[in-house]
Amino acid sequence: MSNMHFFSWDDRRDIAHPGNNEETLAFSIEHFINCAKEAIKMHGHFAVALSGGSTPKAIFNALSQAPYSSAIDWTKAYIFWSDERSVAPTDQGSNFRMAIEAGFKNLPIPAEHFFRMEAEDNIEENALNYEMKIKQVLGTRPFDLIMLGMGEDGHTASLFPGTKALEEKNRLVVANHILQKDTWRMTMTYPLINKAKNIVIYVLGKSKKEMVHQVFLKDHEPPFPVSLIGTPSNKALWILDSDACGDLHKKHK
Repeated sequence: MSNMHFFSWDDRRDIAHPGNNEETLAFSIEHFINCAKEAIKMHGHFAVALSGGSTPKAIFNALSQAPYSSAIDWTKAYIFWSDERSVAPTDQGSNFRMAIEAGFKNLPIPAEHFFRMEAEDNIEENALNYEMKIKQVLGTRPFDLIMLGMGEDGHTASLFPGTKALEEKNRLVVANHILQKDTWRMTMTYPLINKAKNIVIYVLGKSKKEMVHQVFLKDHEPPFPVSLIGTPSNKALWILDSDACGDLHKKHK
């Protein structure tokens, strides 16, 4: 990774800029495996919340093949989701379906270690159930890794600009009405995301560069949802490829 840049942007955010798309994916996969190894060594299991999107899809695909498919003890993985659309698990738009199809169906993870967000009906009740399930499986322990992305409008998970979930202070998982898409989504909230051992925001591709620069170089009121990820006591790691990063690494303080 000849082009690798790693720098602390501020007290809440670090940036890893491994290089081009391919190098950035390779770094992201290694980072996932390292988080898993560390968690299993520390407390005997690895609890991860997956994200939708093209970069996670490529990561999941790689994880299900050698050498990564045997790099950790997958029977110790607990698979959750950071958000889900209000669609059936068989639907093309389902984040659950994408992850399973992209590679998780080929890994030796016990069926009872998959925790799907049931967002297709009774979404408010099921969001409460999901929160209870997290507490039941993890106890007081935070997630070992929460995977996130960023939309071109600055949303992350299903925390969209101007939505009610942005104000949530206590709940871990909520049903969020997305006015701009005229739909409901289930999403993890800031109180849960910002406690995770590793919070990673993957942003790859030219189409994201403008928003990356908005997020890091300009002050917005209210801030973009993705700007509120990471705290001084628990930093978020942004993984950016060259296309998304542009010359950002030359502009940090």
